[in-house]
Amino acid sequence: MFSFTLMMVVFILGYTAIALEHPIKVDKAASALLLSVLIWAVFILDVSGILNLGFSSSWEEFKNSSLLATFTTRHPDASLIEQMRYFVVDNQIVEHLGEISEILFFLLGAMTIVETIDQHQGFKIITDKITTTNKVKLLWILSFLTFFMSALLDNLTTTIVMVALLRKLIDDKKSRWFFASMIVIAANAGGAWSPIGDVTTIMLWIGKQVTAGNIIAMVFVPSLFNMLFPLLVVSIYMKGHVEKPKLSAEDAREFTTLGERKLMLIMGIGALLFVPIFKTTTHLPPYMGMLFGLGVLWVTTEILHRNKSFEDKRKLAIVGVLKKVDVPTIFFFLGILSAVAALEVAGHLHLLSNYLDKNVHDIYGINAAIGLLSSIVDNVPLTAGAMGMYPIMTHALVAASAEPTYLHHFVQDGAFWELLAYAAGTGGSILIIGSAAGVAAMGLEKIDFIWYMKKISWLALIGYFGGILIYWLQDIVLFHM
Repeated sequence: MFSFTLMMVVFILGYTAIALEHPIKVDKAASALLLSVLIWAVFILDVSGILNLGFSSSWEEFKNSSLLATFTTRHPDASLIEQMRYFVVDNQIVEHLGEISEILFFLLGAMTIVETIDQHQGFKIITDKITTTNKVKLLWILSFLTFFMSALLDNLTTTIVMVALLRKLIDDKKSRWFFASMIVIAANAGGAWSPIGDVTTIMLWIGKQVTAGNIIAMVFVPSLFNMLFPLLVVSIYMKGHVEKPKLSAEDAREFTTLGERKLMLIMGIGALLFVPIFKTTTHLPPYMGMLFGLGVLWVTTEILHRNKSFEDKRKLAIVGVLKKVDVPTIFFFLGILSAVAALEVAGHLHLLSNYLDKNVHDIYGINAAIGLLSSIVDNVPLTAGAMGMYPIMTHALVAASAEPTYLHHFVQDGAFWELLAYAAGTGGSILIIGSAAGVAAMGLEKIDFIWYMKKISWLALIGYFGGILIYWLQDIVLFHM
């Protein structure tokens, strides 16, 4: 039990180091990598003590799997502790690294495409049309643009695109931090109601807990108010105008033609929009669609700039663009997601899920808690835990049960799954580290964790609980009146 508790202590200490990045002057990527390795080291050094506690549902499933049977056939003299090490090192770490790698390559591809559009001055076409400098007007325009873009692309890709736009529209760092943070709220809200807008909704859609039409119909309004409540509050006290950045002579130089800018903008956004189409058509992971789009863009730029000067070609080619991609953000993602995976495998998240089910036993309370937890740990394992805890009920099973009213929420398109999509998707906005969109914005703009807590978290909380209230009212109006 000591090692099991120590894993949680290590996670808290590592998380604290990430939160205090600016005061301790240690980059969050370094803290995340150290956290990841240390937490897995504690796990493997006392693997039998931790797994024998019985909290790891993954180990219980693995014990009855063909993988373990194959291992014991090949190694008949393997002890139980060797079987456990095989489970952790050769099965779970590899499995989770594969899942994390999908996110990392997706992120790397998206960042490179967005940076390529930016290098070709493609965003200038959009920013030239946004003429207002009024802070409130600009915030509403960017928030609504983000909300609907996030539903079409996904919240991570949309955030990367919008942060790139912000750099062209706002000069002051703190103002840009505020706008980027509000974009995170809008991106997570926009992703929650679309079957392809967030990893959690994709999981629920693929797992058949929800259908595409129903998730849009039932979660759209709560998600919209999740964004609107913070916007309305900010509009009351926000005053003044933003100052557009003054371009240097090099940046002001138009080294691409209008045709090239339009081509790169259309192809870049087209490559991003192609990802969900690719996934739906081929059933391959989204990162493959992203890398395919990047490959097409790469070939296009090579052909487009083959006759340009060496200096311009070096600046516009993907090889040059890759040098500007924010690699520390990639390492940060790797560290934090790997650390959370260790807690999932060891059984910490499963223990937490069971505690909520036994002590709360209310779909609003359980989902509200899951959403709040998703601001601290990744929403993917939390959603996976909830999906594993509750099977999809049939109407026949519900009718035959002792709790038909409660269990009816767990049929396909039931209220529990709809509310889970909303809560897990938007709860991550409460802390900057709680969602992929927030982590991307934090990495790209170097947003301070403590600053976000002071300035944004309370607004995100208002939106989060406001959306749950709207869902509750919507449920009463549609089904109980």
